[in-house]
Amino acid sequence: MPQTVWIARHGNRIDFVNPAWFNTAERRYDPHLSDDGEIQAKQLANRLVGEGITQIIASPFLRTVQTANAVAEKLDLSIKLDWGLGEWLNPDWMSCPETLPLAILSQEFPRIDLSHPVGVFHYPETWEDCLKRTADTAKRLVNTFPQDDLLLVGHGASVLGTALALIPSLKETEIKPSLCCLFKLVQNGEKWILELNDDTEHLTESETVI
Repeated sequence: MPQTVWIARHGNRIDFVNPAWFNTAERRYDPHLSDDGEIQAKQLANRLVGEGITQIIASPFLRTVQTANAVAEKLDLSIKLDWGLGEWLNPDWMSCPETLPLAILSQEFPRIDLSHPVGVFHYPETWEDCLKRTADTAKRLVNTFPQDDLLLVGHGASVLGTALALIPSLKETEIKPSLCCLFKLVQNGEKWILELNDDTEHLTESETVI
C-alpha cells in the first residue's frame, strides 16, 4: 500500500486572539491554543477518524502538542515529539525558544512517547536553515516509518518545509497553511502526490487573516 503523510498546522493560538497575553506570559514564545483553537483541534481529530493514521509526530511547542493530543486521544495513539517540526527559530520573532521541559509536558500529556528522540534545536535560524531542517526531518520520518501513515503536526514554516521536501516541484507560493489546516500527500512510486492542499473543510470557523 502507498504511504500517506498528513500534515497539519496547529489551531489558533492565544496571542493571536489576545495580543496582550504576551505582556504577562511566563513563556512568551510558547503560547497555548485559544478556546477556538481547542475547538479546531477537536474538529481536526474528528476529520482524521478512519484515515488509517498510525503515527503522530509533533513539534514540542505547546500549541502543536495540544493539537496533536486532540487527534491522539480520538485515534487512541501516542505522540512523538520532534524538534525537526518546530517553529522557525527566527531571531526577529523570538529570543531563545521557551518550551516546557519534556518531563512536565509528558505529565500533562501522557500520550507522549518518551522513547522517541526529540532532538535538539539550533537557534537562531535563517529561512534557508528552517527549510533545510524541516525537509531533512520529513525525509527522515518517512524513512523511519515506511509502513505507517503519518500525521505531522507543525507550524506554518514547518508545514511548508515538509510539504516542499516531499514534493520539490511545488513552489513556496503554492503552500499557504491556514490554522489547523490539512495537507495530504500520497506516495506514488518514487514520487509524492498532493491530494489536499490547505484543506479547512473540517473547521466550522477559520481565520482569513493570520
